[in-house]
Amino acid sequence: QVQVVESGGGLVQPGGSLRLSCAASVTFFRLYDMGWYRQAPENQRELVAVISSTGITNYTESMKGRFTISRDNAKKMVYLQMNSLKPEDTAVYYCNAQRGKYDYWGQGTQVTVSS
Repeated sequence: QVQVVESGGGLVQPGGSLRLSCAASVTFFRLYDMGWYRQAPENQRELVAVISSTGITNYTESMKGRFTISRDNAKKMVYLQMNSLKPEDTAVYYCNAQRGKYDYWGQGTQVTVSS
């Protein structure tokens, strides 16, 4: 059974940093495009960043320069380094593993940016 599990969320002050981790127990992890999404209360889920199976990254404009997505294929992990956090970054962050018809989501990890 495939599992996608996020970790690393928590409470951080504005301007602080967090590193989210995602473990995906999929076969042929290296062939999956991996993404981070987030959903704030009363908002739709939105893309944060994706990293393709070939290592190409893409970010939503408001996260560029602050967030960095990376992956470790050997460990079947994807990471999201978040710097210069703002209160508007408060949301549940979800990890996604996608390859063709296969599309898996984690349960999410809460990130709260507040003083």
